[in-house]
Amino acid sequence: MQQKLGDGLQRITASALAPYQSAVIRIGFSATWLLFLLREFPHRQEMYGPDGPWSWGMAQQLTADNQAFSALMWSDRQGWFELVYTVAVVSSALLMLGWRTRTMSVVFMIGVLSLQNRSVFIGDGGDNVIHLMSIYLVFTRCGQVWSLDARRLRRGAEDRFGIVLWWAIGLVLAAITFTGQVGGGWLLFFWGMWAAQALWWLVNRRDARGDSRLLCDVVANLMHNAGLLVVMVEACLIYATAGWYKIQGSRWQDGTAVYYPLHLDYFSPWPALGDLLTTFGPMVLLVTYGTVAVQVAFPFTVFNRRLKNVLLVFMILEHAVIAVVLGLPFFSLAMIAADAVFLPTSFLVRVGGWVARARSRVFSATKAPAATGPLVAADGEKVAAEQSAVRT
Repeated sequence: MQQKLGDGLQRITASALAPYQSAVIRIGFSATWLLFLLREFPHRQEMYGPDGPWSWGMAQQLTADNQAFSALMWSDRQGWFELVYTVAVVSSALLMLGWRTRTMSVVFMIGVLSLQNRSVFIGDGGDNVIHLMSIYLVFTRCGQVWSLDARRLRRGAEDRFGIVLWWAIGLVLAAITFTGQVGGGWLLFFWGMWAAQALWWLVNRRDARGDSRLLCDVVANLMHNAGLLVVMVEACLIYATAGWYKIQGSRWQDGTAVYYPLHLDYFSPWPALGDLLTTFGPMVLLVTYGTVAVQVAFPFTVFNRRLKNVLLVFMILEHAVIAVVLGLPFFSLAMIAADAVFLPTSFLVRVGGWVARARSRVFSATKAPAATGPLVAADGEKVAAEQSAVRT
């Protein structure tokens, strides 16, 4: 027993687990938010602008009561709104590419919270998932593979721009502190992240192979693994609560619940498709009961590799159908990104090989490694096959 506990402690402190899964959720959530911001760019004024239906004054009053963070509450000027929106778009793109992931994950979180807390009555369940995951991503080492950071480390390039970025962020934090725009826990959090970056740079420069670096790695690995565990638990809670609430509904009990949203004008971008899918009664019954069964059962199968992978396929297909049939693409993308944390490492490595070969063909680069060879990241970097935090 003690040996198993020792091995488990060694595993969670010596390495950041599930590097491929964490990279996928980084790419998935940042891409989903980026696509949403770009699609709504023409409507950004009505949704989050100073002159929107939910006025700046009402939003300020609400955030003052619930202590929600939103940089849009620092000023009601149009120029400030455009700057925050632009930063949200740029940070999403850079986090998706894995450029300075530690810094961009914090800026990405600021962009998500600022816009969503500005207009709390806009959005759906997918926005709530992005809201939570943007916070969890800050604590993960999500740029180990499939990122520009990983490529830079492999090449051994000096990170001079990172130092400039650190100083610029420090000046911004100092200005925010002295103007009193942010206080309490959020200010302490931002300064803490800034100081941690300085400590990491100093240790890498002066004691790259010593005990100080080892201690920093242990702390970072613990934070990463804890953050990844929270992401997994959050995904399980979403499905468990959704499934158990459905069981209590009379329409879900009699097997007709799926019929009704397919015939609501708000959720019917393709009315003819909805009519086609509901013409066969037994199919409606099967989909209704199947949805409840998969959602209730999934949290109990995460440690069983075969059952978990089968249910993952069903859930991803379900969200793909929801995206098309009900016209909720961003909700579906957010849920698929959350599901990706449970994907098998071997499958993700194989996908990375496919992407690398496709990129090589497009850009006429060197020949990509074969899928049956060593495990590689999408940029060609050899990476040890870390086990997923659950059996995969």
